[in-house]
Amino acid sequence: MPHCVILYTPNLEAKTDVSALCRKLADEMLEIRDESGKQVFPTGGTRVLAYPATHYAVADGKGDYGFMYLNVRMGAGRSDAVKQSAGDRLMAVVKQHVAPMFEKELVGVTLQIDESPGQVYDGKHSTLHPLFNK
Repeated sequence: MPHCVILYTPNLEAKTDVSALCRKLADEMLEIRDESGKQVFPTGGTRVLAYPATHYAVADGKGDYGFMYLNVRMGAGRSDAVKQSAGDRLMAVVKQHVAPMFEKELVGVTLQIDESPGQVYDGKHSTLHPLFNK
């Protein structure tokens, strides 16, 4: 279930390695533990996907502004402290990754975590979970 979806303005592709950011975020997600030491984001379910926006408008349009939106979806049941820590850790990864770009470019970044407590349907089919749940 834990998915991180990144939407970004395509003008960022020449300014930062989005694939490397995806890997860094996935690696960080896999390291996050709850208060009892249990892995918060299961290895077999962790996915980070990035998509450039085909069409976009940022701010007043008078500059080559960039924007990156990260949405992390996680299943219900984690404490507020775990959710806050996960958000802080993932935002730290993003900030470290984009720091060189922020020195030269006008860019905005937003990271949000959503919890899915009452899904109407949550179908899954995967051969990944058994690989990591041995």
